[in-house]
Amino acid sequence: MMGVERGASPHTLEAYGRDLSLFIEESGAQTLDDLREDVLRSYLETLTHKGYAPTTRARKLSTLKQFCLFLVQEGKLLRDPTKLITSASKGRSLPKILYEAEIQQLLAVARTRHDKESLRLAFFLELFYATGLRVSELISLPRQPFEKIKHAKDLSFITVLGKGRKERFIPIPVKVLEAYSAYDAVRAHFLPQGASSPWLFPSTSKQGFLTRQRVNQLIKELALLAGLDPTKISAHVLRHAFATHLLEGGADLLSVQKLLGHADVGTTQIYTHVLSEHLKDFVEAHHPLSKKHPSS
Repeated sequence: MMGVERGASPHTLEAYGRDLSLFIEESGAQTLDDLREDVLRSYLETLTHKGYAPTTRARKLSTLKQFCLFLVQEGKLLRDPTKLITSASKGRSLPKILYEAEIQQLLAVARTRHDKESLRLAFFLELFYATGLRVSELISLPRQPFEKIKHAKDLSFITVLGKGRKERFIPIPVKVLEAYSAYDAVRAHFLPQGASSPWLFPSTSKQGFLTRQRVNQLIKELALLAGLDPTKISAHVLRHAFATHLLEGGADLLSVQKLLGHADVGTTQIYTHVLSEHLKDFVEAHHPLSKKHPSS
């Protein structure tokens, strides 16, 4: 019920279930009376001793906080026992990013190949890098909005249903629509003969559209062809690159937050730290006063 009210995806609901099951298993909690601050703190200490990463402990605490808040709102608990417990995380690691030249290198290789798989991948990458959508949002896009704007001569917009079933407008550049036209000419190849599909990226998977596992496999294969380290590149890294390169180009934080679909601007703010590290590396590598000189 908690997950339904929050508009959570099936994957998120499964994660909630696993987190709550682990809490019951490790803490021995049997009833709501066992949801006490001392029990919760002891559970988090147990996770620490068992070697769970800070980010994992923080996520499990977040699940418990949401669960307890839900019980308070439903009148099942008088007070929230997690209220005074702060995040278990010791800090947030910076997202991996690619330099703009590396993105262009990846796109250049994709554009030079003209088989059906490559035309699909080229469009996928153009769309991904141009919009910064979550991979789950991208693979489940319907085809219809692109059919409506495929002849546009200027920047167009589509509506995307994101986390929590919240809608947001996403700009689609003309260059992306050119890649769509090339892909759409071969799109039927990815459908059973004579079949139709409402999805932009149809496949024979259970969901009916391209899976995130297949996407990451194709991206890593392309990275090898482009002479890039495939361990540095994934669909999520492309989303990070979208955000960081926008900020690098002068975009304001709130606009980037809206494009990414972040509920909290603090989540978007992590990219300003990435940008700082990016600039630091650039200066250290290229500015003459940053280069180490042998001692005289």
